Amino acid sequence: MLLAGCGRRQAPPYRTDAITRGPVSEVVNATGDVSAIVTVNVGSQVSGIVNRLYVDFNSVVKRAQLLASLDPRLFQAQLEKAEASLASAKANVQKAQAAYSDSLRIALRQQELLQQGLISQAELETAVATRDQNAAALSAAKASVLQAKADRDMAATNLAFTRIESPIDGIVVSRSVDVGQTVAAAFQAPTLFLIANDLTKMQILANIDEADVGKVHPGLEAKFTVDAYPGETFSGVIRDVRQAPTMIQNVVTYPAVIDAPNPDRKLRQGMTTSVTITTARKDDVLRVPNAALRWTPEDAALQEATPQRHGVPPQARTASAAARGTRDGGQQPGRAGRIYKLENGKPVPVFVRVGFSDGQRTELIEGLADGDRVIVGGGESRASGQSARRRGPF
Repeated sequence: MLLAGCGRRQAPPYRTDAITRGPVSEVVNATGDVSAIVTVNVGSQVSGIVNRLYVDFNSVVKRAQLLASLDPRLFQAQLEKAEASLASAKANVQKAQAAYSDSLRIALRQQELLQQGLISQAELETAVATRDQNAAALSAAKASVLQAKADRDMAATNLAFTRIESPIDGIVVSRSVDVGQTVAAAFQAPTLFLIANDLTKMQILANIDEADVGKVHPGLEAKFTVDAYPGETFSGVIRDVRQAPTMIQNVVTYPAVIDAPNPDRKLRQGMTTSVTITTARKDDVLRVPNAALRWTPEDAALQEATPQRHGVPPQARTASAAARGTRDGGQQPGRAGRIYKLENGKPVPVFVRVGFSDGQRTELIEGLADGDRVIVGGGESRASGQSARRRGPF
């Protein structure tokens, strides 16, 4: 008798909850990172040694403001050398011009002497050839002037590149160099500063799961939180849902860009956010607790006695399955589900149709009325029965 009493466990009482009327929202949850809308990496076009810094972290800068400078002595010498080469090229032009003018006069005089029969034809041809050679030398000298000007302009540009200036108005987010450090720009421009345009307007790059991306579109409102300010909720609006997928550990997501105002500058770059996007909302509908959709009795006889209806689609056993049912192209709205309510102390199945869910309650389209109580826990559920079998009588 004692063993029989130990092996027999009294079933806990059923827990019920009422069908209520109120708002239900369909939400999409995602994670993302905070970033500035416009950020610019400021680098150096030339190599050199940093000899002075004019800004630091969090410095507010204006467009064309001087941020840093490299040692200009080498580039100044190259500019002076290029200017000297330009002056020499201009002098060569004058020299070539004089030689051409002299050969031109000689050729004209030789032609007059030939007409008077005082010189031979060969002497005239020699004078004409000398004139043509000097004309070509003059053209080459003028081309050398153009090349010298280009070299001078390049040297002047390199000298100007030793002054690192801000390309935009903004704030210095990061600085990667110190005074005395050598900057090498042989293969690519090194990043010296990172400047954000306006930290009062931030954006969130939220990773939307591929199963939810069809419900998210520009214009939807998004709420998000950050760990730095627990209990505070920030808001934003979806600006764009990008087409490029991102795959991390075989999970495909699509980035949604959320514009988030940041007047108090609480949001900082790189913060991790938990985003909640409301994709649909109904204000006055019947609602059933999600626990009622998940609860299933352990009694096998009751399971077998559940009537099967022809033409009824598979029942929604979870809130997410119910939400997916609203998007199916069936003849009836929502998706078929099964809920249990108490009659004479025993669970009785009721077939219902449900819509989308907010994670706690699901829209009830038909099957029950406002105020009806449904089983949400307790009793000999399938989960509790399996747990009891694993534990044994003791």
